[in-house]
Amino acid sequence: MSAPSLSEIALSMTSIAWPDPARETSFLNWLSPLTQRFALRPETLSLASQDASSRRYLRVERQDGSSLIVMDAPDQVQQMHAFEQVAGQFSRCDLHVPQILASDAGLGFMLLEDLGQTTYLQALQDASPNRADQLMRAAIDALVTWQSRSDAAVLPAYDEAFVRRELDLFREWCVEREFQQQWHAEQQKWWQHCCELLVKNALAQPQVAMHRDYMPRNLMVCEPLPGILDFQDAVRGPIAYDIASLLRDAFISWDEERELDWAIRYWEAARRAGLPVGDDFGELWRRIEWTGLQRHLKILGIFCRLKHRDLRPHYARDLPRFFAYAIKVSTRYVELSPLTHLLQALQGHLVQTGFDLR
Repeated sequence: MSAPSLSEIALSMTSIAWPDPARETSFLNWLSPLTQRFALRPETLSLASQDASSRRYLRVERQDGSSLIVMDAPDQVQQMHAFEQVAGQFSRCDLHVPQILASDAGLGFMLLEDLGQTTYLQALQDASPNRADQLMRAAIDALVTWQSRSDAAVLPAYDEAFVRRELDLFREWCVEREFQQQWHAEQQKWWQHCCELLVKNALAQPQVAMHRDYMPRNLMVCEPLPGILDFQDAVRGPIAYDIASLLRDAFISWDEERELDWAIRYWEAARRAGLPVGDDFGELWRRIEWTGLQRHLKILGIFCRLKHRDLRPHYARDLPRFFAYAIKVSTRYVELSPLTHLLQALQGHLVQTGFDLR
């Protein structure tokens, strides 16, 4: 059977929007020889998901009824190379990541194994307590394996400059752009005080391989559990970062009793694996909370940037969740009390959403 022509493929892709005609042409040229090689059915192409960047994922069925995923990542050559390299690391740790079947980093296209259509986020929202526990334990076990067996030395460093850039997103996009506030001199001092504490917390921790977005939206329900996605931004960073990301997620929240239970299970598994989490769970929990706070301030900034710069306002719906996380932590530790004052000056604008910030 001969490969379909470009015009035949283009006519079959009516459900996929291409704002840039040149990119559509590049895609057609790239996909055409793969159509026959992998028995693809281009007419079934559909949007599988899209993340906060310009990257998106398309699903395409095969003649045998199975499906594959196409990554469309315009202008992301470095991220494509990083995806391939980090995927190799995960595979060498015997963790479940999608197999790369074809790739052109220069064009920004990649053909991947399809790990299914059910994310952890979808499954956890309707899961029984026992099922949620099963899923989270599997995610914790995979995280411990990743941290204990991967080669962190080959990953970029999540260093002081990196942390400060991320924290600055909160000031620039959340405080100044979303809430249109300019801090006075004393507030600036409060902010600098808190930034110093959070930077020190990150740098003082043992540095391990860090997924950097280890959350239910990037974990898949498949065999074996979990399938792991969106790992191209992996770095070498603080040991508490990924478990904080998992427990205090951008899109689903848990009561603290469950957070503590899963954190203790992580701590116990990490100690058995020889990871440097210490003998004092209380100290690890403080690291988890402070590292989570740093991440949540960053995400407040990113979600506001998505709303204002990228015209994707739906991300702002979850701002109350992050204010709730941040205020919970800042009010618990006296060292962070200046941050509480800064957050209280902002969170009143969000009370009307109905999210309980108290």
